[in-house]
Amino acid sequence: MSRLQTRFEALKKSGRKALIPFITAGDPFPEFTVPMLHAMVEAGVDVIELGVPFSDPMADGPVIQRASERALEHHVGLRKVLAMVAEFRRQDQTTPVVLMGYLNPIEIMGYEDFANAASRAEVDGVLTVDLPPEEAHDCVALLKSRDIDQIFLLAPNSPAERVEKMDQVGSGYLYYVSLKGVTGAGHLDTADVEQKMAMIKQHTRLPVGVGFGVKDAETARVLSRLADGVVVGSALISKIEANLDNPEQAKAEIVDLLASMRHAMDSQD
Repeated sequence: MSRLQTRFEALKKSGRKALIPFITAGDPFPEFTVPMLHAMVEAGVDVIELGVPFSDPMADGPVIQRASERALEHHVGLRKVLAMVAEFRRQDQTTPVVLMGYLNPIEIMGYEDFANAASRAEVDGVLTVDLPPEEAHDCVALLKSRDIDQIFLLAPNSPAERVEKMDQVGSGYLYYVSLKGVTGAGHLDTADVEQKMAMIKQHTRLPVGVGFGVKDAETARVLSRLADGVVVGSALISKIEANLDNPEQAKAEIVDLLASMRHAMDSQD
């Protein structure tokens, strides 16, 4: 059983929901990332999405685009990200880590070489923004044979048939993008999310995490009542960007926000 499946099943048994932070590996500099991952775990997160820096992050808004630019200035590519996961694993053998990014770096490395390297680093899942399930079979097979989950993105306009396709091909969890557009954009309509989640749940056996537009503890609390997990990214990276000259302050603010989300999500009201 994969770490992701183990984690989501344990959460379900305890009546809790997954808190899933996203940060970009290497932002604002490489040495910041692994200590930040450990600090987030201490703040109560359940699964970590670690962004692979990319020069053309078309699905990301300005905040995450700039995070990629800062990481790339330090020459943080896919192999260095995998090395960070391996370093994280020296102290943490239980928290699932999902690499989130784009297909191009994987294609450059080669699917099989990537699958082998990800397995050695003990990566648990891969979310490739621009790899649709119809084109993912080769990659899925290589990852699945190494107990690595391929995770897919669902959009607000994804029909039931699309959900079923991703359920068949994917594993780990589905990531429902609750807003149209790029990361960090727009205002979250929780009533719309509730309606969409009801449909999604009818067509998948997988846990569903909701992301895009999660900025504070109250939003995390509301969404945790609707989904199996809550993903927060831009709100965290904004704190890094606001404290580029004081990374310890950025870390402290991220920990505080995640801890407040954890508390709100676990509240009984």
